[in-house]
Amino acid sequence: MSENMENYPQINISKEMRTSFLDYAMSVIVSRALPDVRDGMKPVHRRILYGMHDNGMTSDKPFKKSARIVGDVMGKYHPHGDSSIYDAMVRMAQPFSYRYPLVEGQGNFGSMDGDGAAAMRYTEAKMSKISMELMRDINKDTIDFTDNYDGNEREPVVLPARFPNLLVNGSSGIAVGMATNIPPHNLTEVINAVLDFSKNPEITTAELMEHVKGPDFPTAGLIVGKSGIRKAYETGRGAILMRARCEIEDMGKGKERIKITEIPYQVNKAKLVEKIYELARDKKIEGITDLRDETSLKEGVKIIIELRADKNANVILNNLYKLTPLQTSFGVNMLALVDGQPRVLGLRDTLYHYLEHQKVVLRRRTAFELKRAQDRAHILEGLMIALDNIDEIIALIRASANDQEAKEGLMEKFDLSERQAQAILDMRLRRLTGLERDKIQEEYNELMKLIEELKAILADEERLLEVIREELIDIRDKYGDERRTEIVMGSVMDIEDEDLIPEEAIVVTLSHNNYIKRLPSDTYRAQNRGGRGVQGMNTVEDDFVSQIVSMSTHDFILFFTNKGRVYRLKGYEIPELSRQSKGIPIVNMLEIDKDEKISTMISVKDNTIEDQTLFFATKNGVVKRTRLKEFERINKNGKIAINFRDDDELLAVRLTDGTKDVILGTNNGLLTRFNENEIRIMGRTAAGIRGIRLREGDEVVGLDVLTEEKDILVITDKGYGKITPEEQYRISRRGGRGVKTATLTERNGKLVYIGAVLGDEDLMIVTDHGVIIRLLVEDISVTGRATQGVRLIRLLDDQHVATVTTVKDVEEELKEVEKETESDDAAGSGADGTGDIVGHGGLEDSDVALETEIDEVEEDLESDGTDELDEPGDLDESGDSDE
Repeated sequence: MSENMENYPQINISKEMRTSFLDYAMSVIVSRALPDVRDGMKPVHRRILYGMHDNGMTSDKPFKKSARIVGDVMGKYHPHGDSSIYDAMVRMAQPFSYRYPLVEGQGNFGSMDGDGAAAMRYTEAKMSKISMELMRDINKDTIDFTDNYDGNEREPVVLPARFPNLLVNGSSGIAVGMATNIPPHNLTEVINAVLDFSKNPEITTAELMEHVKGPDFPTAGLIVGKSGIRKAYETGRGAILMRARCEIEDMGKGKERIKITEIPYQVNKAKLVEKIYELARDKKIEGITDLRDETSLKEGVKIIIELRADKNANVILNNLYKLTPLQTSFGVNMLALVDGQPRVLGLRDTLYHYLEHQKVVLRRRTAFELKRAQDRAHILEGLMIALDNIDEIIALIRASANDQEAKEGLMEKFDLSERQAQAILDMRLRRLTGLERDKIQEEYNELMKLIEELKAILADEERLLEVIREELIDIRDKYGDERRTEIVMGSVMDIEDEDLIPEEAIVVTLSHNNYIKRLPSDTYRAQNRGGRGVQGMNTVEDDFVSQIVSMSTHDFILFFTNKGRVYRLKGYEIPELSRQSKGIPIVNMLEIDKDEKISTMISVKDNTIEDQTLFFATKNGVVKRTRLKEFERINKNGKIAINFRDDDELLAVRLTDGTKDVILGTNNGLLTRFNENEIRIMGRTAAGIRGIRLREGDEVVGLDVLTEEKDILVITDKGYGKITPEEQYRISRRGGRGVKTATLTERNGKLVYIGAVLGDEDLMIVTDHGVIIRLLVEDISVTGRATQGVRLIRLLDDQHVATVTTVKDVEEELKEVEKETESDDAAGSGADGTGDIVGHGGLEDSDVALETEIDEVEEDLESDGTDELDEPGDLDESGDSDE
C-alpha cells in the first residue's frame, strides 16, 4: 500500500481547496456571471447572438424554432444545459425585461405576471434589427476569436457592439462573492453622452448627466429624486427609488379610484395585485371596495382600485407605496469585466471603456478594409497592364504549354506578381471590350481615393473619432426613441403627505445595538414603586433598550451619535411595531457606521427652531452650546455636530433657551451646576470647552437643564434612586469638580442617571434584560444630597439599570398635541429638556473609589471660576466643512 502511495504526489489539502475554489470563482466571474464592459454581454448572451448570426437567423430572414437555436448554441459554444440558454434567450426577447430587445420572438415568451415562456419546441425566434448593430463588421477582423470548449469551433471574445449595450440594456448577475445590477438606459441619451465624451475627454460625470438623466426602464414608471442616480453614476453603487405611475380618478357620488398604468421595473404584476388584495382582506388598508387587473395588449398595464366614499385616495395610495411593490428600490451595482478583471464602474468609466473599444474596432476594420482595397487595386493594376498589351499576352498564352508556364511567362515579361498573373489568366474574354476597360479604370480610381481616406483615418485620431460619431448618430437616429421613465423630484413626490398623517403622541425606543421602533405612548401602564416591570421588547443576545423619547408623529427627531454626528427623521418615518418586536436596525434608516452608536435622541418642533440652542456634553466633561438653527438642514448622510479631542465621545445633548442652569453629573456621584451663559455660543463643528473637571477613572453620565421649579433625580445601576431639592446645589462656575450628590456603596452601586424633574412626569427605567417599569416621579422619596436613596426597581442579581428617561403623562401629552401648543413643555421638545432622553445606557461600575469623607472637602473640590485651560485649542471653534 505504501509503495503505491509513493506514486501519487503529496499535496496540502487546505492549499488545494483554496486554489480550486479560487479557480472556480474566477471561472464563474469571467465565464458566466459578469458582462464585459465593451459589449455589455455575458458569454451566454454573446454565444446566442453569434450562433443566430452564424446560422443566418438575422432580422431580415424567417423565424426559426427556438429549439434549433438552443441546440446549435449548446452543441457549439455553451455546454451548460439547454434551460440556461433558453432562459437567457427568452429574456432577450421580452420587451418588459430589455429596453431594446435583442431577440425577436414569435409565440409565448412570458409575461409581466411571472408566466414562463412556452417550451422551446413551440416558440420561434430570430435576431432583432438592433442586435444586428452589435454584430456589424464582425467579419472584418474587428474583434478576436478564440477556440470553443472542444476546440472544434471559433467564437468571438467580444462583439463589435456599435452601440453601448451595457448601459442601454443593463445587466444583472450573481457571481462568487460579487454581483452586478446595471439598470437599462435610453439609447438616445447614452449615445449623446458618448458623442460629448469623444469631443471632451475631460468631461465630468455631472456634465454627462446633462445627457443621461437616469435609468430608462422598459416598464416606464417614475424615479423619485436624483441623489441615488448621481451617487450611482459617480461611484458605481447607489439606490434608485422607483414608483408606479398612478392616477386618482373621480367616480362620482364622492367616490374615487386609483388607476395604475405603469409599474416599477422587474415587479411581478400578478404578485403586486395579490399583495394589494391581501392588505385589503386583512384590514391593513381599509376602504378598498374593488380591485381589478384590466391589463391588455392594446391598452397596456391597467390596474383599478376602487375606494369607499369616506376614504381619501391619497392616504390609501401613500399606504400602498409603503406596503407594496408599487414603490421599490433598484440597487445599482455597476460591476463589469475590464480586461478580464471585475471592476465597479461609474458612468464616466463605463463610457470611457466603450469608446476605447470602438476605437479598436474601427482601427481594425479600417486596417482590414485598407488591405482589401490595396489587394483589389493591385489586381486591377495587373488587369490594366493586360488590356494595354492584350495581343502580346494572348500570343504568350497560346505559345505556353500549360497554365504554369503561361503564368511564369507573364510574370517575367510584364513584371507582374503571381496574383496579377493568375487574375489575367482567369479573366474572361468579355472583359476585353473597351467598356470593360473603362469600368476597370473607374474602379481603380475609386479604390485609390478609398485607400487615401482609410490611411487618413488610421493616421489621425480625430478623424477616427469623427467616423465613430457619424456611425453612432446613424444608430441613434435609426433606433432612438423618447424616454419612458419620468424622473420626479423627491420634494414634490414625498412618500408621506404630512397633512394626511394623524398627529399623535408616540414613544420611540432605541436598543443598545441600535434597533429602533415607535409605539403608541400608552403602551406601558404606570406601576407601583418596586414592581418587577413589563417586558418592553424581545431582545437578541447582549442587546437591550437603551433610549426612549416621547414626541409627536409630526415632530423632528434629531439623532446625535457618540462620534459627534447628527441625523434627522420625522416621527412618522420611524416604523410602528409591536411592543415585543426588537425593531429594525437604525442603519436601515440612517447612514451611520457599524461601530457608531446613537448617544441622544431629541424631538424638535419646526416652530421652535429660531430661539433655541443645543447644549452638548461629552464623557470627558467637555461642553458646547450651538444654535439649533445650524441643524435645520441635514442630509441622509448626516452632519458634524461636534469635533472631539483625544478619545472622547458625545454623551448627551439638550435643548435650551439660553437662560437656564445646566447640571453635569458623574459616575462617581459628583455634580456641578452652572448657568449655560458661562458657555458662549460656538459653531457647529467646534470642539467645546471644559464643563467639569474629572478625577481619574470618572466620567460624565448625566446632563440636564435645571430650573427653580425642578429638583434633581439620581438613579444608580442597582435600581436605587432619590430626589434632592435643587436649592441644595448652589450655582458655581463651569470647570469645577462638583459636589457630592449621593452616597454610593456596594449596595446601591454607581450612578447611571442624573436629571432634573418637575414631579408630574412618568419615569421609565429600563434594565439590560429589556425589562421596562413605569413609575410616577411624585412617588419617589425626596431626601438630601448625601443619602443613598430608596429601591425603585427590584432587580435580579445579574440585572442592572441600563437607561432611564422621563416622559409626560400620556393623557396630558395627547391634549397638548390636539391643541398644537407651542409650549416649551410639549412632549419631548421642551426648552428645558423635559421629555428628552437623558440617561446613558450600559455603563459599568467604575474601579475608582470615591473619597468617603467627601462632605468635609467639597469646598476644596469646587472651582473658584478661574480655572485655566490645560490644553491649547480648548476653545476650538474650527469652521471645518462637513466630512
